[in-house]
Amino acid sequence: MSRAALILRYAGFAVIAVLVNLATQRLVLGIGWPMPGLGLAVAIAAGTLTGLVVKYVLDKRWIFYDVEGGLANHGRKFALYTTMGLVTTAIFWGTETLFWWLWHTDAMRELGAVIGLTIGYVTKYQLDKRFVFAPRHRAEAAE
Repeated sequence: MSRAALILRYAGFAVIAVLVNLATQRLVLGIGWPMPGLGLAVAIAAGTLTGLVVKYVLDKRWIFYDVEGGLANHGRKFALYTTMGLVTTAIFWGTETLFWWLWHTDAMRELGAVIGLTIGYVTKYQLDKRFVFAPRHRAEAAE
């Protein structure tokens, strides 16, 4: 696959994961929670989980062409995939917060978010390629 096709596919999967996340949040919030704060927390958690699972499945199959199966294999890879996501989320949140702190405007905060997301997704791809979906022989050689 060409580099441009990979970038478009990866970005498209990110958009799909975001849409799944937001749709899940709307569904959960639509339940009508007696404590709105609790409903929001559950919605964010559910949205994050569904978006993460969708992105994992799409990346595993269509970005990294990983066809290994088995519950233990999926569990290990999903745990690593999630951990890499925590690292890159910190990049995203940190950049967004820094831009807000420096300029105190929504436009600059959102610019920081876009820059942080871009850096985060590029970093996540590299981490996933190296540590999550690395072929067995490469992973064993690194140990």
